[in-house]
Amino acid sequence: GRTSGRRRRRKEGLESNMGNGEAASESRRYARGRRQKRLKQRIVGSPKRPRLAVYRSLKHIYAQVIDDESGRTLAAACSKQHSGGDKMGQAAEVGALIASRVTELNIGAVVFDRGGNRYHGRVKALADAVRDAGVVL
Repeated sequence: GRTSGRRRRRKEGLESNMGNGEAASESRRYARGRRQKRLKQRIVGSPKRPRLAVYRSLKHIYAQVIDDESGRTLAAACSKQHSGGDKMGQAAEVGALIASRVTELNIGAVVFDRGGNRYHGRVKALADAVRDAGVVL
């Protein structure tokens, strides 16, 4: 088959994949999408053990507890409600808040869905705060 000019130049080494910031962010986004796809095959929330889904944007972090069988969100929390502090502190606050809301619903264990993000930084801080509040991940 006929290859495109860009692919041919890349193959010959004349054009790099990581030449500018757009290509780097695109490959990060692609890698996160692949991780999300792998996780969705394994992680399913049930009424007894719902899914704790985490979404991390550049400014905020969001967490919600979802029962996948009924498709309902049981509890939610986000860092928009908390002003001040650094992002790591905000993630820990959101983790403590979602844990308190989960314990009010008499749920002792959840399945942690990191949403394709690496288990590092703010995602890890949120998970540690949930675990410290007594919820089993």
